[in-house]
Amino acid sequence: MNSSRKTRPELANEKEKKPKLVRDSFTIPKDEYAAIEALKIRAMTQGLAIKKSELLRAGLMALTGMSDAKLKAALVAVPTLKTGRPSAQEVAEAAQAQAVAAPEPTAAGMAPAGPAAAATAPQAPAPRRSRKAAAGVAAAAPTEPPAA
Repeated sequence: MNSSRKTRPELANEKEKKPKLVRDSFTIPKDEYAAIEALKIRAMTQGLAIKKSELLRAGLMALTGMSDAKLKAALVAVPTLKTGRPSAQEVAEAAQAQAVAAPEPTAAGMAPAGPAAAATAPQAPAPRRSRKAAAGVAAAAPTEPPAA
C-alpha cells in the first residue's frame, strides 16, 4: 500500500478551521446607529463595500490596539444605556406621546380625526413574555382533573 496516502483525520486537521461565529443583539441609540450607516457610506467612497458587522469588528480591532489610557478615555465617553425590553407602562407612555405628537390627518380621503378615530386606532402590542417565564408559570399552575 502507498504510505503517502493520508487518512481522513489527517486531511481534516490540515483543512483551515473556520472561526466559530456568535449571534448577538444589543441596544444602541438612533444617532449612533445612524453613525454606522454614515461610516458605511464613507467606506464606500473609499471603494470598500462593508457590512455592519465588519464595521463593528474594525472598531473592536481599533479599541484593542489602544493603550489602556486611551481605551479608558474612549469607554468613559460612552454614556450608559438602560438595557432590556421596555416595561408595559413605558410602551404605553411612548405610544401616548407619539399619538399626541403626531398631527391629526385632515386631508380628504384620510381617516377621521377626533374621539371616534381614537377608538378605532390600533393599540400598542402587549409586552412579550419570555418562554422561560411562561414555562415556569405553566409548570407552577395546579391542574385540575377533568370533570366526569
